[in-house]
Amino acid sequence: MDFMTKMKNQAKADVRTIVLPEGEEERNLTAAAEITRDGIAHIVLLGNEAKVRAKASDLSLDLSGCRIIDPLTAENFEEYANEFYELRKKKGVTPEQAAEIMKDPMYYGTMMVKRNDADGMVSGAIHTTGDLLRPGLQIVKTAPGVSVVSSFFIMETNSAFGDNGTLLFADCAVNPMPDEDQLASIAISTADTARHLMGFDPKVAMLSFSTKGSAEHEVVTKVQNAVKKANEQRPDLIIDGELQADAALVAKVAAQKAPGSEVAGAANVLVFPDLQSGNIGYKLVQRFAGAEAIGPICQGFARPINDLSRGCSAEDIVNVVAVTAVQAQTR
Repeated sequence: MDFMTKMKNQAKADVRTIVLPEGEEERNLTAAAEITRDGIAHIVLLGNEAKVRAKASDLSLDLSGCRIIDPLTAENFEEYANEFYELRKKKGVTPEQAAEIMKDPMYYGTMMVKRNDADGMVSGAIHTTGDLLRPGLQIVKTAPGVSVVSSFFIMETNSAFGDNGTLLFADCAVNPMPDEDQLASIAISTADTARHLMGFDPKVAMLSFSTKGSAEHEVVTKVQNAVKKANEQRPDLIIDGELQADAALVAKVAAQKAPGSEVAGAANVLVFPDLQSGNIGYKLVQRFAGAEAIGPICQGFARPINDLSRGCSAEDIVNVVAVTAVQAQTR
Protein backbone atom coordinates (compact mmCIF):
# COMPACT_ATOMS: atom_id res chain seq x y z
CA MET A 1 0.00 0.00 0.00
CA ASP A 2 1.49 3.37 -0.99
CA PHE A 3 1.75 6.22 1.48
CA MET A 4 -1.19 8.30 0.24
CA THR A 5 -3.53 5.32 0.18
CA LYS A 6 -2.54 4.69 3.80
CA MET A 7 -3.14 8.34 4.71
CA LYS A 8 -6.54 8.43 3.03
CA ASN A 9 -7.64 5.23 4.72
CA GLN A 10 -6.50 6.55 8.08
CA ALA A 11 -8.34 9.83 7.48
CA LYS A 12 -11.54 7.94 6.65
CA ALA A 13 -11.33 5.96 9.90
CA ASP A 14 -11.86 9.09 12.03
CA VAL A 15 -13.25 11.81 9.77
CA ARG A 16 -12.17 15.36 10.62
CA THR A 17 -13.33 18.79 9.44
CA ILE A 18 -10.91 20.72 7.21
CA VAL A 19 -11.50 24.30 6.06
CA LEU A 20 -10.45 25.48 2.59
CA PRO A 21 -10.36 29.29 2.65
CA GLU A 22 -9.85 29.51 -1.13
CA GLY A 23 -13.39 28.27 -1.62
CA GLU A 24 -14.08 30.03 -4.90
CA GLU A 25 -11.02 28.61 -6.65
CA GLU A 26 -11.51 25.84 -9.22
CA ARG A 27 -8.91 23.34 -7.97
CA ASN A 28 -10.22 23.66 -4.42
CA LEU A 29 -13.77 22.98 -5.60
CA THR A 30 -12.68 19.94 -7.59
CA ALA A 31 -10.73 18.63 -4.60
CA ALA A 32 -13.61 19.32 -2.21
CA ALA A 33 -15.99 17.26 -4.32
CA GLU A 34 -13.55 14.32 -4.42
CA ILE A 35 -12.73 14.51 -0.70
CA THR A 36 -16.39 14.57 0.25
CA ARG A 37 -17.33 11.81 -2.18
CA ASP A 38 -14.58 9.55 -0.85
CA GLY A 39 -15.24 10.32 2.83
CA ILE A 40 -11.71 11.61 3.50
CA ALA A 41 -12.84 14.70 5.43
CA HIS A 42 -15.75 17.01 6.09
CA ILE A 43 -15.03 20.12 4.02
CA VAL A 44 -15.86 23.75 4.77
CA LEU A 45 -15.44 26.12 1.82
CA LEU A 46 -15.07 29.83 2.50
CA GLY A 47 -16.44 32.28 -0.05
CA ASN A 48 -19.52 33.86 -1.52
CA GLU A 49 -22.04 31.03 -1.64
CA ALA A 50 -23.64 32.12 -4.92
CA LYS A 51 -20.22 32.30 -6.62
CA VAL A 52 -19.14 28.96 -5.18
CA ARG A 53 -22.30 27.18 -6.32
CA ALA A 54 -22.25 28.81 -9.76
CA LYS A 55 -18.66 27.73 -10.37
CA ALA A 56 -19.39 24.23 -9.07
CA SER A 57 -22.32 24.03 -11.49
CA ASP A 58 -20.12 25.14 -14.38
CA LEU A 59 -17.66 22.37 -13.46
CA SER A 60 -20.43 19.78 -12.90
CA LEU A 61 -19.27 19.22 -9.33
CA ASP A 62 -21.41 17.87 -6.50
CA LEU A 63 -20.79 19.97 -3.39
CA SER A 64 -23.89 18.81 -1.54
CA GLY A 65 -21.75 17.34 1.24
CA CYS A 66 -19.73 20.52 1.81
CA ARG A 67 -20.51 23.47 4.06
CA ILE A 68 -20.13 26.89 2.48
CA ILE A 69 -19.50 29.88 4.73
CA ASP A 70 -19.18 33.49 3.66
CA PRO A 71 -17.08 35.25 6.33
CA LEU A 72 -18.84 38.55 5.53
CA THR A 73 -22.25 37.19 6.56
CA ALA A 74 -21.29 34.43 9.03
CA GLU A 75 -23.26 34.41 12.26
CA ASN A 76 -20.11 34.05 14.39
CA PHE A 77 -18.20 36.81 12.59
CA GLU A 78 -18.44 39.22 15.52
CA GLU A 79 -17.21 36.59 17.99
CA TYR A 80 -14.23 35.82 15.78
CA ALA A 81 -13.39 39.51 15.34
CA ASN A 82 -13.62 40.11 19.10
CA GLU A 83 -11.34 37.16 19.84
CA PHE A 84 -8.81 38.37 17.29
CA TYR A 85 -8.91 41.80 18.88
CA GLU A 86 -8.17 40.27 22.30
CA LEU A 87 -5.27 38.31 20.84
CA ARG A 88 -3.74 41.31 19.07
CA LYS A 89 -4.70 44.40 21.07
CA LYS A 90 -1.27 44.54 22.73
CA LYS A 91 0.15 44.84 19.20
CA GLY A 92 -1.99 47.92 18.61
CA VAL A 93 -4.89 46.32 16.74
CA THR A 94 -8.18 48.17 17.28
CA PRO A 95 -11.65 46.54 17.32
CA GLU A 96 -12.35 48.15 13.95
CA GLN A 97 -9.13 46.80 12.46
CA ALA A 98 -9.85 43.35 13.88
CA ALA A 99 -13.26 43.30 12.19
CA GLU A 100 -11.72 44.34 8.87
CA ILE A 101 -8.98 41.71 9.11
CA MET A 102 -11.48 38.97 9.93
CA LYS A 103 -13.17 39.52 6.56
CA ASP A 104 -10.10 37.88 5.00
CA PRO A 105 -10.90 34.16 4.52
CA MET A 106 -7.33 33.27 5.53
CA TYR A 107 -7.84 34.86 8.94
CA TYR A 108 -11.41 33.61 9.27
CA GLY A 109 -10.35 30.04 8.44
CA THR A 110 -7.47 30.18 10.92
CA MET A 111 -9.86 31.37 13.62
CA MET A 112 -12.13 28.41 12.84
CA VAL A 113 -9.18 26.14 13.63
CA LYS A 114 -8.31 28.09 16.77
CA ARG A 115 -11.87 27.78 18.09
CA ASN A 116 -12.22 24.08 17.19
CA ASP A 117 -14.85 24.84 14.55
CA ALA A 118 -12.49 23.06 12.16
CA ASP A 119 -9.73 20.53 12.85
CA GLY A 120 -7.33 21.91 10.28
CA MET A 121 -6.87 24.27 7.32
CA VAL A 122 -5.29 23.90 3.87
CA SER A 123 -4.50 26.87 1.64
CA GLY A 124 -1.96 28.14 -0.88
CA ALA A 125 -3.36 27.54 -4.36
CA ILE A 126 -3.71 31.30 -4.80
CA HIS A 127 -2.01 32.60 -1.64
CA THR A 128 1.65 32.73 -0.70
CA THR A 129 3.25 30.88 2.20
CA GLY A 130 3.46 34.20 4.04
CA ASP A 131 -0.29 34.67 3.66
CA LEU A 132 -0.76 31.40 5.53
CA LEU A 133 1.95 31.86 8.15
CA ARG A 134 0.91 35.32 9.34
CA PRO A 135 -2.57 34.40 10.59
CA GLY A 136 -1.27 31.04 11.77
CA LEU A 137 1.38 32.61 13.99
CA GLN A 138 -0.95 35.37 15.19
CA ILE A 139 -3.93 33.15 16.01
CA VAL A 140 -3.03 29.46 16.40
CA LYS A 141 0.63 30.05 17.35
CA THR A 142 3.29 27.40 17.91
CA ALA A 143 2.83 24.16 19.82
CA PRO A 144 4.20 23.98 23.37
CA GLY A 145 7.95 23.45 23.38
CA VAL A 146 8.33 24.34 19.68
CA SER A 147 10.31 27.47 18.88
CA VAL A 148 9.87 27.65 15.11
CA VAL A 149 7.29 26.64 12.53
CA SER A 150 8.85 24.74 9.65
CA SER A 151 7.84 22.51 6.77
CA PHE A 152 8.63 19.17 5.22
CA PHE A 153 7.98 17.30 2.01
CA ILE A 154 7.13 13.63 1.89
CA MET A 155 9.23 12.32 -0.98
CA GLU A 156 8.07 9.02 -2.45
CA THR A 157 10.86 7.71 -4.65
CA ASN A 158 11.43 4.58 -6.72
CA SER A 159 14.61 3.79 -4.83
CA ALA A 160 16.02 1.79 -1.94
CA PHE A 161 16.76 4.94 0.05
CA GLY A 162 14.95 6.04 3.17
CA ASP A 163 12.09 3.95 4.49
CA ASN A 164 11.20 1.71 1.52
CA GLY A 165 11.83 4.63 -0.82
CA THR A 166 10.08 7.28 1.28
CA LEU A 167 11.95 10.14 2.94
CA LEU A 168 11.13 13.44 4.63
CA PHE A 169 12.90 16.59 3.39
CA ALA A 170 12.96 19.66 5.67
CA ASP A 171 12.77 22.65 5.64
CA CYS A 172 11.93 23.31 2.00
CA ALA A 173 9.33 26.09 2.22
CA VAL A 174 9.37 28.29 5.32
CA ASN A 175 12.68 29.39 6.91
CA PRO A 176 15.12 31.04 4.47
CA MET A 177 18.22 31.03 6.66
CA PRO A 178 17.70 29.17 9.94
CA ASP A 179 20.30 29.74 12.65
CA GLU A 180 21.72 26.82 14.59
CA ASP A 181 18.94 26.90 17.21
CA GLN A 182 16.24 26.96 14.56
CA LEU A 183 17.99 24.21 12.61
CA ALA A 184 18.08 22.04 15.73
CA SER A 185 14.36 22.67 16.29
CA ILE A 186 13.57 21.77 12.66
CA ALA A 187 15.49 18.50 13.02
CA ILE A 188 13.61 17.59 16.22
CA SER A 189 10.21 18.52 14.79
CA THR A 190 10.82 16.50 11.63
CA ALA A 191 12.00 13.48 13.60
CA ASP A 192 8.81 13.62 15.68
CA THR A 193 6.75 13.97 12.51
CA ALA A 194 8.52 10.97 10.98
CA ARG A 195 7.71 8.90 14.03
CA HIS A 196 4.13 9.95 14.73
CA LEU A 197 2.79 10.68 11.25
CA MET A 198 4.85 8.34 9.09
CA GLY A 199 5.48 5.48 11.50
CA PHE A 200 9.23 5.68 10.84
CA ASP A 201 12.06 4.90 13.19
CA PRO A 202 13.59 8.29 12.35
CA LYS A 203 17.23 8.55 11.34
CA VAL A 204 17.93 12.23 10.78
CA ALA A 205 20.81 13.45 8.64
CA MET A 206 21.70 17.12 8.92
CA LEU A 207 23.16 17.92 5.54
CA SER A 208 26.11 20.03 4.50
CA PHE A 209 28.79 20.14 1.81
CA SER A 210 31.06 18.67 4.49
CA THR A 211 31.07 15.28 6.24
CA LYS A 212 32.38 15.10 9.80
CA GLY A 213 34.77 18.01 9.47
CA SER A 214 36.02 17.35 5.95
CA ALA A 215 35.64 21.08 5.25
CA GLU A 216 35.79 24.21 7.37
CA HIS A 217 33.39 27.09 6.90
CA GLU A 218 30.95 29.07 9.03
CA VAL A 219 27.97 27.35 7.37
CA VAL A 220 29.49 23.97 8.27
CA THR A 221 30.01 25.12 11.85
CA LYS A 222 26.33 26.12 11.99
CA VAL A 223 25.25 22.59 11.11
CA GLN A 224 27.73 21.04 13.54
CA ASN A 225 26.42 23.22 16.37
CA ALA A 226 22.82 22.45 15.41
CA VAL A 227 23.53 18.70 15.59
CA LYS A 228 25.04 19.12 19.04
CA LYS A 229 22.08 21.14 20.30
CA ALA A 230 19.50 18.77 18.84
CA ASN A 231 21.19 15.81 20.53
CA GLU A 232 21.41 17.65 23.85
CA GLN A 233 17.73 18.58 23.71
CA ARG A 234 16.47 15.18 22.53
CA PRO A 235 18.91 12.38 23.31
CA ASP A 236 16.13 9.88 22.53
CA LEU A 237 16.35 10.76 18.82
CA ILE A 238 18.95 9.57 16.31
CA ILE A 239 20.29 12.76 14.70
CA ASP A 240 23.73 13.00 13.12
CA GLY A 241 25.79 15.29 10.97
CA GLU A 242 27.20 17.17 9.39
CA LEU A 243 26.80 14.79 6.44
CA GLN A 244 27.02 15.17 2.69
CA ALA A 245 23.98 13.78 0.90
CA ASP A 246 25.81 10.73 -0.47
CA ALA A 247 27.16 9.88 2.98
CA ALA A 248 23.67 10.20 4.42
CA LEU A 249 22.09 7.86 1.88
CA VAL A 250 24.63 5.41 0.42
CA ALA A 251 26.00 2.73 2.75
CA LYS A 252 29.24 2.25 0.80
CA VAL A 253 29.99 5.98 0.87
CA ALA A 254 28.99 6.19 4.53
CA ALA A 255 31.48 3.45 5.43
CA GLN A 256 34.27 5.58 3.97
CA LYS A 257 33.19 9.04 5.09
CA ALA A 258 31.35 8.47 8.37
CA PRO A 259 32.18 5.04 9.81
CA GLY A 260 30.31 4.29 13.01
CA SER A 261 27.45 6.71 12.35
CA GLU A 262 23.96 5.34 13.13
CA VAL A 263 22.50 7.63 10.46
CA ALA A 264 25.01 7.65 7.60
CA GLY A 265 23.93 5.34 4.81
CA ALA A 266 20.50 4.82 6.41
CA ALA A 267 18.91 8.27 6.69
CA ASN A 268 15.16 8.60 6.17
CA VAL A 269 14.96 12.27 7.19
CA LEU A 270 17.11 14.88 5.44
CA VAL A 271 17.43 18.31 7.08
CA PHE A 272 18.85 20.93 4.72
CA PRO A 273 21.00 23.77 6.05
CA ASP A 274 18.86 26.51 4.47
CA LEU A 275 15.74 27.03 2.41
CA GLN A 276 17.63 27.58 -0.82
CA SER A 277 19.28 24.16 -0.76
CA GLY A 278 16.12 22.45 0.52
CA ASN A 279 13.87 23.90 -2.16
CA ILE A 280 16.35 23.15 -4.94
CA GLY A 281 16.96 19.65 -3.57
CA TYR A 282 13.37 18.50 -3.43
CA LYS A 283 12.60 19.87 -6.90
CA LEU A 284 15.63 18.15 -8.43
CA VAL A 285 14.59 14.81 -6.91
CA GLN A 286 11.00 15.39 -8.00
CA ARG A 287 11.89 16.21 -11.61
CA PHE A 288 14.97 14.10 -12.31
CA ALA A 289 13.95 11.02 -10.33
CA GLY A 290 10.21 11.23 -10.95
CA ALA A 291 9.53 11.28 -7.21
CA GLU A 292 6.16 12.26 -5.83
CA ALA A 293 6.57 15.31 -3.60
CA ILE A 294 3.70 15.64 -1.11
CA GLY A 295 3.62 19.01 0.62
CA PRO A 296 4.85 21.31 1.82
CA ILE A 297 3.36 20.17 5.12
CA CYS A 298 3.75 22.54 8.06
CA GLN A 299 4.91 21.41 11.48
CA GLY A 300 5.18 23.31 14.73
CA PHE A 301 1.76 24.97 14.80
CA ALA A 302 -0.45 24.17 17.78
CA ARG A 303 -3.08 22.89 15.33
CA PRO A 304 -2.75 21.65 11.73
CA ILE A 305 -2.44 24.42 9.13
CA ASN A 306 -0.91 23.45 5.81
CA ASP A 307 0.37 25.17 2.73
CA LEU A 308 0.16 24.35 -0.98
CA SER A 309 2.26 25.26 -3.97
CA ARG A 310 0.49 27.77 -6.21
CA GLY A 311 1.20 25.32 -9.02
CA CYS A 312 -0.67 22.55 -7.21
CA SER A 313 -3.23 20.28 -8.82
CA ALA A 314 -6.61 19.32 -7.38
CA GLU A 315 -5.11 15.93 -6.49
CA ASP A 316 -2.32 17.69 -4.56
CA ILE A 317 -5.03 19.41 -2.48
CA VAL A 318 -6.75 16.09 -1.83
CA ASN A 319 -3.44 14.62 -0.62
CA VAL A 320 -2.59 17.53 1.68
CA VAL A 321 -6.11 17.52 3.15
CA ALA A 322 -5.73 13.80 3.91
CA VAL A 323 -2.39 14.41 5.65
CA THR A 324 -3.88 17.36 7.54
CA ALA A 325 -6.76 15.20 8.75
CA VAL A 326 -4.32 12.58 10.03
CA GLN A 327 -2.26 15.28 11.72
CA ALA A 328 -5.45 16.36 13.49
CA GLN A 329 -6.03 12.78 14.63
CA THR A 330 -2.51 12.43 16.03
CA ARG A 331 -2.10 15.95 17.43
